[in-house]
Amino acid sequence: MATTSASRAWTGPALFSYGFRPFFMGGAFWGALMVALWVPWFKGVFILPSALPPVAWHVHELLFGMIAAVIAGFLLTAIPNWTGRLPVAGWPLVGLFVLWVTGRLAVAVSAIIGLAPALGIALLFPLAMIVLAVREIVAAGNMRNLVVVLFLGIFATGEAVFALEIVTHTYPVFGQRIAIGAALMLVMLIGGRITPSFTTNWLKKQGATRLPSPFGRFDKLALLFGAAGVTAWVVEPAVDGRWSGVLLLLAAALQVARQARWRPFATLREPLLAVLHAGYLFIAAGFVIAGVGSLSAQPHIAHGAVHAWTIGAIGLMILAVMTRASRGHTGQALTAPPSTVALYLAVAAAALLRVLASFIPALMGPFLSLSAGLWVMAFAGFALLYGPMLLSARKSE
Repeated sequence: MATTSASRAWTGPALFSYGFRPFFMGGAFWGALMVALWVPWFKGVFILPSALPPVAWHVHELLFGMIAAVIAGFLLTAIPNWTGRLPVAGWPLVGLFVLWVTGRLAVAVSAIIGLAPALGIALLFPLAMIVLAVREIVAAGNMRNLVVVLFLGIFATGEAVFALEIVTHTYPVFGQRIAIGAALMLVMLIGGRITPSFTTNWLKKQGATRLPSPFGRFDKLALLFGAAGVTAWVVEPAVDGRWSGVLLLLAAALQVARQARWRPFATLREPLLAVLHAGYLFIAAGFVIAGVGSLSAQPHIAHGAVHAWTIGAIGLMILAVMTRASRGHTGQALTAPPSTVALYLAVAAAALLRVLASFIPALMGPFLSLSAGLWVMAFAGFALLYGPMLLSARKSE
């Protein structure tokens, strides 16, 4: 049975006919809602019933709520294509989504049910995703894609370390860095494959003869130094960080050189492609900021790297993948209308404002509010614009 046929076998709501539908919708909605709640909480307007401090809740739910949901939606859609096996649909997908929602609610009311139990409940979702992914990939003998599961496992380890750090009354320094590093490596690995691939396909349709370079040794070298740079950044709080500055800048240079081989400027006419290149460029920007911050021993500058990576690279890539996959799998044209372009611009502007706030502390207050507002607009906008597609059957059906 083909993947689409398996989805058609489910006669319940279309939302649970394919993995990308509930998790893209849920991830976008939660990403918008949590930032909309966090800013007033952070400013003391009201208090949420979470045992986590405002900043820690914001970090936890951005990483292990929103980003984890989008990763799950992507993998649940991609793994059947990698393995040729049936997708998770129907009641098993409902159960997986309920597990994710339960984790979000548990953390939100952790002041009532207890912090340790809440974080333990939240950890069940990434563990379930790892078990499912390993089962599908191993059953199909598709071992080369286990590297994706490796980074998914590192991401889950970051959540476990985060929980351990916060429960032992310390700020979760290493847990969040491990998770951000794992998500960043997934962007470099998967984004570094789909971006030139989609660009090649589009350029061929345009009749272009000069195409992006195929994946090869240089890409592996860039990934190796990217992983080294990420690792240096993760362990930096425990060592003298200045030694890692050169490594971070070298990783940045290799990412720029890698991306230059993909003909990024040729995609400016199609925002659905250009946004993938824009998101990838924020990876190099983050490495540069982190490297400069390390060499100058100025933590407030280095902190800008976190937002270049989380809002710029991961946020834009998330939005790019969600819009493209949602359009493609629901029978829509693979092009970005003006309303979707506005979502891309909002996230890019949110990233730039938040990074600038790290360089100009005096503007932190207004830039933080503006950045948060743009983020909420972008992901609430996705839920409103793409929700009808995700809630309805494919056009051809």
